[in-house]
Amino acid sequence: MAAAPLPDTAPAQDLARVIVTKVFVRGLKVEAQIGVYDHEHGRMQPLVVDVELDVAASHCERLPDTVNYEMVGEAARAIVAEGHIDLVETFAERLAQACFADPRVTRARVRVEKPLALAPHAAAAGVEITAVRG
Repeated sequence: MAAAPLPDTAPAQDLARVIVTKVFVRGLKVEAQIGVYDHEHGRMQPLVVDVELDVAASHCERLPDTVNYEMVGEAARAIVAEGHIDLVETFAERLAQACFADPRVTRARVRVEKPLALAPHAAAAGVEITAVRG
C-alpha cells in the first residue's frame, strides 16, 4: 500500500523552526610547536582538532548568513603561526576564543588530540573544552 502524500498546505519554512545550527569541523590536521618538555621545543608536532559550534542562526540561504567553517582552519593556523605553545589546553582555549569573533557563535566545543604524546602506547592524548559566550 502506498503512503498518502503529505498535504501541501504550508511552505517548508513554516513547518519547523531552527533554534540552533551546529557548525563542525572534524579531523583538522595542523602542525604546531607545542609541549612543555625540552625535546618538544623547536620542533613541529601533529595535532588533530575537532570543533563544534552552536550558532544562533536560522533559514540560511547564502554564505554570509552562515558561520563559515573555513574560519576554524584559518584560526587554528593563525594560532600555530604565533609560535610555541606549552599546553594543548592553551591551544584549545585560543581556538574557542577565535570562534567567538563571530557574534552568532554561542558555544564552542574544541577537542585537540596530540597523536604522538603517548606513542606507541596510545593512539592519542589531548583535551576537550566547552566554552560558552559570557
